[in-house]
Amino acid sequence: MSALARHRWWLSVALALSCAAHAQSAPEPAAPAASATPADPAAPASDAASAPEAAASAPIVNSDIDAPLFYQLLVGELELQGGQPGVAYQVMLDAARRTGDEELFRRVVQIALQARAGDQAVIAARAWRDAVPESLEAHRTLIQLLALLNRPAEVPPALRSLMAITPAADRAGLLAGLPGLFQRNPEPARVQEAFEPLLREAAAKPETRFAALMVAARFAQLAGNYETALVHTRAAAKDFPDRDEPLGMALELLPHRPEAEALITAELQAHPDKQSLRIGYGRALARAQRPADAAREFRILTQEAPDVAGHWLALGSLELDLQHPEAAEQALQRYMTLVGKPPGPPTTLAERASDAIGGLIQERELRQQGQLLLAQAAEMRGDLKTAEARLSKIDAAPGNLDITYRRASLLARQGKLDQGLKLLREMPAERDQDRRAQVLAESQLLRDNRQWQAAYDVLAQASAKSPEDADLIYEQSMMAEKLGRADEMETLLQKVIQLKPQHYHAYNALGYSLADRNQRLDEARDLISKALSFAPGEPFIVDSMGWVEFRLGRLGEAERLLRQAYGSRPDAEIAAHLGEVLWAAGQKDEARRVFADAAKRDPRNEALAATMQRLQVRP
Repeated sequence: MSALARHRWWLSVALALSCAAHAQSAPEPAAPAASATPADPAAPASDAASAPEAAASAPIVNSDIDAPLFYQLLVGELELQGGQPGVAYQVMLDAARRTGDEELFRRVVQIALQARAGDQAVIAARAWRDAVPESLEAHRTLIQLLALLNRPAEVPPALRSLMAITPAADRAGLLAGLPGLFQRNPEPARVQEAFEPLLREAAAKPETRFAALMVAARFAQLAGNYETALVHTRAAAKDFPDRDEPLGMALELLPHRPEAEALITAELQAHPDKQSLRIGYGRALARAQRPADAAREFRILTQEAPDVAGHWLALGSLELDLQHPEAAEQALQRYMTLVGKPPGPPTTLAERASDAIGGLIQERELRQQGQLLLAQAAEMRGDLKTAEARLSKIDAAPGNLDITYRRASLLARQGKLDQGLKLLREMPAERDQDRRAQVLAESQLLRDNRQWQAAYDVLAQASAKSPEDADLIYEQSMMAEKLGRADEMETLLQKVIQLKPQHYHAYNALGYSLADRNQRLDEARDLISKALSFAPGEPFIVDSMGWVEFRLGRLGEAERLLRQAYGSRPDAEIAAHLGEVLWAAGQKDEARRVFADAAKRDPRNEALAATMQRLQVRP
């Protein structure tokens, strides 16, 4: 029994005696039984009779708490109960230091944390570590407290001490747990800087090299130093080719550093059966706004695992994004046949339990998602009757914005825009985020139907109520551009950048607008370069850079960039730019093919139609 455990038993006795002394009206307590342990009233008589013998035979353990220590612990607990945690902390910490008892130190840290006294908790943890230097718990407690209090510079020395007493085989695990401690740190650059020397040392040792490289990559990624993160990731992938963690990090870095893609493609080329990696790669490509490349990966997945419903759903969604309604319908119809049918029977108890819990509710939601996308595909084909029929099969809760928007869109396509708007406006929206989504949906419906002024008015009213909402102001700026108010658009975009300095769409939109008007081209290039620094390889931003290069007269570079953008995302507006550059470069036949392909995919695109008319290219 530790000192603290013994002191708590003595404390309970002392408190009981204190309460008895003050309870003057209470009757005189009965004389205690002969046995030190009262017999259980429900116990058999034989057990009760044998209790004294058992008590007599049990060895007597005397407490090593002397009178001064007992009194000190009692005072500390009474001060804590009396609402004086600071006094209790000092009294108990002195006792812990004098005894070196780990449970007492643990109690002191607990008292400090309950009093929200972080610095005092750290002092107690340091004292604990110094008094019991072989205690792993003391070291870990100190490190956790320093991380919690955002004192990263003080963690590496403490971690070195912990690693020194930790078996070599377990040291990598200590490093691997660091990112979890600092995942939500508000100053990730400070964390990266604080740990850089320690991680460099650890990377030089075989037993901790892999963990050190991956932690260094994670800290760099959290700090936004993507190039450094990629350097560490490459080193880990080279030295440890059998580990999957570097590939996972490469997937996370892909939207920021396109060079990371080489690690993934090389692995898939060597091991094409790594489905989990291919799924992650496809999703990363989709997040990077590269639907054509993402669709390629999911087509491979549907061939390799044709009975996995999720692959078909992802492919159908991507085909819709690519304006391929027929291909989307084929994928989504296949998905609908597979919903609720796992590729094989569950093999573990956990899988069977998961299937039972997910059950019918999950299947219902998955079918609704498929029906909604199928309705969108039919609408894209112009088959409004089929689209409405598919929507009618969805039994969703009232106020589902996705379904309501699709129904409103169908009404607008039939010349009933007012009814569609009414449908959106009558949706219940109790929370701010619901009202915001409602505004964005209404403005999108107006935009789809070329009601620029009405869309602008809706967004302007919402922005006036939420002047710090950068996304609403950005959407308003896009409508100002449609109305020909270039100066207002620029003012709004500058405000967006001021509110949200990493809003790369704002940099891109402002740069592209200048390039499109053939104004301040050097400034336009700088703005687009800034956007690319946040989202390198994003097709629409690469398209903007290609367009500004065209305006600057650099046809070769413009063609290279626009081919890259169009290959990743065959959008009609990108096609208009690529076609014009090809036309200017004398490649008129290829330009016509690009124009024709885009016109077939998106015949209503205004930018494409205007470019073809200006160049006198027949559809």
